Amino acid sequence: MTDYRTIELLAPARDLECGMAAVNYGADAVYIGAPRFGARLAAHNSLEDIAKLVKYAHQFRVKIYVTLNTIVYDKELEEVERLIWQLYDIGVDALIIQDMGILEMNLPPIALHASTQTDNRTPEKVDFLSRAGLQRVILARELTLEQISEIHRLCPDTELEAFVHGALCVSYSGQCYASQACFSRSANRGECAQFCRLPFDLLDSEGNVIQNNRHLLSLKDLNQTASLEQLLDAGIRSFKIEGRLKDVTYIKNITAHYRLQLDKIFARRTEFCRSSSGQENIGFRPIPEKSFTRGFTSYYLHGRMEEVYSLYTPKSIGEEMGTVAEVKGNRITLTAPHTFHNGDGACYIQGDDIMRGFRVNRIEGAYIFAYDKLFLKRGTTLYRNFDHKYHIGLVKDRSDRKVRIRMTLGEYDNGFILHIDDEDGIRVSAAIESEKIVCENGNFWYNVSRMTKIGNTIYSLEDFQLNWSYEWFVSTKLINELKQRGLDELTRVRGLSLPKQCEPPQPTDHPYPQSELSYLGNVSNRLARRFYERHGVVRMEDAYELQPRPDAALMECKHCIRYAMGWCPKHHPDNPSPYKEPFYLRMKHGRRFRLEFDCKACRMKLFAASRK
Repeated sequence: MTDYRTIELLAPARDLECGMAAVNYGADAVYIGAPRFGARLAAHNSLEDIAKLVKYAHQFRVKIYVTLNTIVYDKELEEVERLIWQLYDIGVDALIIQDMGILEMNLPPIALHASTQTDNRTPEKVDFLSRAGLQRVILARELTLEQISEIHRLCPDTELEAFVHGALCVSYSGQCYASQACFSRSANRGECAQFCRLPFDLLDSEGNVIQNNRHLLSLKDLNQTASLEQLLDAGIRSFKIEGRLKDVTYIKNITAHYRLQLDKIFARRTEFCRSSSGQENIGFRPIPEKSFTRGFTSYYLHGRMEEVYSLYTPKSIGEEMGTVAEVKGNRITLTAPHTFHNGDGACYIQGDDIMRGFRVNRIEGAYIFAYDKLFLKRGTTLYRNFDHKYHIGLVKDRSDRKVRIRMTLGEYDNGFILHIDDEDGIRVSAAIESEKIVCENGNFWYNVSRMTKIGNTIYSLEDFQLNWSYEWFVSTKLINELKQRGLDELTRVRGLSLPKQCEPPQPTDHPYPQSELSYLGNVSNRLARRFYERHGVVRMEDAYELQPRPDAALMECKHCIRYAMGWCPKHHPDNPSPYKEPFYLRMKHGRRFRLEFDCKACRMKLFAASRK
């Protein structure tokens, strides 16, 4: 018997509109922010809207996960517990959490997923969380394929989720305190000020400027399109798209792209299948470069890579379109044919290495006209970061999703019965009592054919069978009523058919991988402290948000500036740095941060430093 593994495409939702679009364009699950306590403060939603999304998604066996992945303060514990029960009551399938204090609460029987904010980068951590009652662990983005495979080998019964697309945090998630230190906005409380997207000067210990006004911590965007099958083989069960602040056109394009890519793999690898049901009718060709992108990277999935950061801009750079051949006033030509349209956004980097852009006013043959005079140089690479025509197509596209069904219209002694079987093996029946009279007016097939007209529903009819002993007369009214009863019953049963976790997590006491926790443990309330004490932690510091430490590492990063400059003693031993360490990052207004390089662990840390 074939060993099927159900695989999930998990899409983000800023709001109800984005959530429904994610369902319609191929998501198997959607994650969305709660009214409070999500790691994207600007992406919160009412319980009413979440309930509407749950009802819509469950028709397709699409699951809804709600993010409660901030750390929680003591005064908020009761509110969080109350909110969890409200989310359970409206049918939410799982909660994505960071704070271990939640496991000490009186919980309903709802699945819990360990957010990437819990810093999940070792088999020991993943195993601990799984044994503590978390059904799924969302892995750190920095892991390699080999590391993911090792985690799966050692934790084979734990569901593993990995990010495959979208913005990257330069610090290990849950271990970034720069926003809190500089702007009193905690990333662990959903208020990240995007410190890493700012420009910095890079200085040596003698004050020499190595880089001036560069985005040295701003990473490119993740795109694992080419590695999906390898991730499957490494043990990933859920493929996650980042983007709870993105608009609906982004959700359509990127969700549809990964749906098509995964379906191509499933067509070849029949041991895998999608975890939801239905078939999408997508009216455009998904192209990831057409949506917001700082440039793409596979990050460290295949080992340490060059140029994982976007040095010159944290903004969307889009798709490369060609090289400038000629500039005259507000008119340019490229060295190769282009596909620019009126209203497109174009950008370029030249001279001072700062990204600049312009809006395309009109196209005349090979000529591209801007509204104002252009100051581009020949040989400059031109990018398109807004494709007006493609964007309008995304806005107008209305994909629908259909569940495949088969109908059998039969009879019994006192009337007629309709059986409906769907693609998930669910069968429902609807019957109507009626006198049976043989049809003699020639309208038999016309009336019966009304049963197959189900266009304004979520269903697609694959097969219709008639199982009658005679050509009975049936009115259009009877046919329509029988069909409506059957489809309504199928929709009701489908909404109840998603399997639920049977019981809430039970208290455990297996040892935590560490006996002591620094501020990096993010312990911010009495319940979290009780949780860790029961699991053998003997000493705990308060979370950084409760007790800021001047000597604390504000970031711990896999991204390494010394490596990016080509001066890594491990990877570039023949090219030592000509500058004296320690290196510093300096903000526009003079605040400085010291860089520390841990070559053994292959990581970089950032500390606050005094002004000079």
